[in-house]
Order: sequence, then C-alpha cells, then structure tokens
Amino acid sequence: MTTHDGVGLLGLRRHLAPVLGDVPELHDWWSGPRTWWAGALDVEGLALGSLGALIAALTALAETRGEAVSGSRVATSSALAAASFDSIRRLRVDGKPPDIWAPTSGFRQARDGWVRLHANYPHHAQALLAGLGIAGSEQLDAAVRERDALDVEAAVRAAGGVAAAVRTPGEWAASGAGTAAAGEPWIRWSLGEVPAVALTHDAAPGVPLHGVRVLDLTRVIAGPSASRLLGALGADVLRVDPPQHPELLDAHLDTGFAKRSAVADLRVAEQLGQVRALARGADVVLLGYRQASLARFGMDAESLRADFPRAAVVALNAWGWEGPWAHARGFDSIVQAACGIADLYGTARDGGAHDAAWRPGALPVQALDHATGMGMAAAAVALLAARARGIAGSARLSLIATANELLRAGTPAAAEPADLSVETRKAASPYGELEYVGPLLAVGGVPLDYPHPPVRYGTSPLEWAG
Repeated sequence: MTTHDGVGLLGLRRHLAPVLGDVPELHDWWSGPRTWWAGALDVEGLALGSLGALIAALTALAETRGEAVSGSRVATSSALAAASFDSIRRLRVDGKPPDIWAPTSGFRQARDGWVRLHANYPHHAQALLAGLGIAGSEQLDAAVRERDALDVEAAVRAAGGVAAAVRTPGEWAASGAGTAAAGEPWIRWSLGEVPAVALTHDAAPGVPLHGVRVLDLTRVIAGPSASRLLGALGADVLRVDPPQHPELLDAHLDTGFAKRSAVADLRVAEQLGQVRALARGADVVLLGYRQASLARFGMDAESLRADFPRAAVVALNAWGWEGPWAHARGFDSIVQAACGIADLYGTARDGGAHDAAWRPGALPVQALDHATGMGMAAAAVALLAARARGIAGSARLSLIATANELLRAGTPAAAEPADLSVETRKAASPYGELEYVGPLLAVGGVPLDYPHPPVRYGTSPLEWAG
C-alpha cells in the first residue's frame, strides 16, 4: 500500500495544493507495514501522511530545478517513521536515557475528573504553583483534588502556566475553543505574488536544500524537529533562543542535530537588529512563539512578510489561529488532553469505563508535535518551490489542526506484529557520546544522516555560515 488517492491521512499532501497547484503524485514513497502502533486512532497514517506531504514538496522543488526525479527521489519507511517520531526516547547520552518529564508534569485527578499539567520548563513550574496558591510540589495533588478540573485549568492558565482539563471529544467540540478550531485547515496559507525566480542554490547529491538558509525561532519538538530535518537535507539552520528562557538540555540534544545554536534577547535593540538581519538573509523563517509576543518586535509572520516578501515564513501555535485560545500556551500532551485524545486512550484497571479505576492515556508517541513539524517542513519546501511561479507567502499550522485530522480519520485497521527495529548511530558531542536514530528520509536510495551532532547550546554567532 504505497500509493494513495489523496484522501485521508495518507493524503495530507493535498493541503499543499494552494501553493503548488498540481501536487506531485507519489509512488512507492514508503515501505513497510501500514499499521504498527495499537490504539484507538490512526497514528501511523498521521506519521506517514505528514511525511508524504514533505516528500511531495521535495519532489516539486526538484522539478522546478529540472532535476531527474528518479535520481533525487525521496522515500521513507515505517521503521524510520516510528523511530523518528519517538526520537527523544531512543536518545542515549553516554549510554543513559534522557529524563524528559518533570515530576510536576502529567495527569492529576481533580474533584470531578482529570487534568493534565505541563511544567517541564522552570517558569511554567513556578506559574503552576502560583496559580494553585501552593508553595511546593508536595502540595500539588491535594490542591488539584479539591478543585474541579476546569477550575484548575483556568487558574493555572491565568497565572501563565500550562494545563488542560481532560475532555471527551464531544465536550471539546462543544466548547468555544473547540468550535473555533474545528474549521482550521492543516495548513493555512497566506500567499502573494513576487517576481518569478527559481531557487538559485545548486543542490548537491543527497542534500536537496544545500545553500538554503533557515532561521529557526521555535522550541520544544514540532518546530525544532522540522528544522532538524531541513538541516539533514542540506539547509544552513540557525536556531535562536531567548536567554531568559533557555531550552531544556534533553530537548536540545534531541532536536539540535544539523543546526547551530545562538541566543538573542529581542528586548535589546542591538540584538533585535541582528536577528532581523538574519531574517533578511533567510530563505525560510520558522516561528513557534506566540504571535502577539513576536509582533512587539516586528518578528511575527505579517511583519516579516511585509519587510522580507521573498522569505518563506512558517508559523506554529498550539490551538489554531482563531477563537478564545488562539494565543494560549500549549504542548502536544496538553492538546491531547483538551481535545479528547487522552479520553479515547484512557484505561481502566478493572475493565470499567470512567469508574474509580479509570485514568486518561496518551498517544504512543508525541505524534501531534512530530506530524506538525513535518507539515512545517513541507510548507517551507513548497514555498521555496513556488518561487519559480512567482508565489511567496506564509503558512500557519497548529497542534490542534493536526489533532483534528487524526480524530476525523477514526479507528485504524488492527496493527499486525512487525519488526520495526532500526540501527542507531553514534556521534561524539560536547555533551558526551550520543546514540540516536537518524533522519526519517532516504534521498536517491541513500539514507540521510545529520551532518553534525548538537553544538554546545547558545554558542553560535548570530550570523549565517556563508
């Protein structure tokens, strides 16, 4: 089953049509079983379909350059997709797995249901305690149990923290935020006309994005996983983080491959000027911060398009671009809780439904993050390809739009046992020896690898490599 008709999750590439026109048909673009994760939703289809969108965009870019598609053909496999979508849990640093969850993160039982908290970042952990009016994490369970789940959600969010009550799909659909997100396309485009000029960088064998400059203003998983893969495809990727909220080390080690790492405080005029100069020279700008925050510095999608009309700007948020939660904080696990996925994956130790033993669950991997990241990469490459037809602009994606695609697809076919093992690779880094899974694509039949491991966090200059 390696071709498809453009519908359902395997046909996510259809969302590229507004910018590509005729989206390339794909044949034999993935190998391996169609299902492998047992569960209530078609997570495998989401993984493969998001990769199919990126492969279609890369095919379109090759066609604009007059390259023989057979020599630059991009493909993936079920094993690579499964491993890469779970890359942080496959990572080893000097033989040890990363510690990816803070003790205050996760599900907590409230008075009338469940709530999911996210406090991996120190500033979110502080906001969580402040929102619940407690001094330390040892008081957390009691503080949550004495409130209703929606009250916990509201109190934590009001304090600048991150929380979501666990809803059923129906409860989410009936909410104001759910109603607003229901019509959100997987990729929302804003396009305009520019002089038609094809991408001038010469692509080297196996690195179709050689010479492309990517300014990465994202964090956590979705955006960084997109830029990690763009770097593996040959792009010069520079990620810039705010010094006041550094990235978590484990996240940096997982997604920091194939890019450089810098810090810049946009509140300082000189540093803001340096970042805007980077944007002026970028082919692609990835945005993962709240747009209202970026707009203060002229770094939101609309401002960047106005100032640098040829740049491909791809923005991400959690909850979509309309409605009461459009500017709210969110993470993959939090979106799963709010929209009903955690409810669908709930378990009961005694076989009952929502009884005293029931607790919510989660997808087998952080698929909303990774699939949205692949959508961001696909949108960026599609915009690069569209330059040859005089089209430029921006794309917006969200975790909730990806979740909606997954929920609408329904229950998958039963998963068959399959050997999806992949060989891990090793590389010396400033943090020790890293054991990792490679990129999830092969170009011209040759599996990609990252050109270099993560550099030491925040040590790269605010300038392009060449």
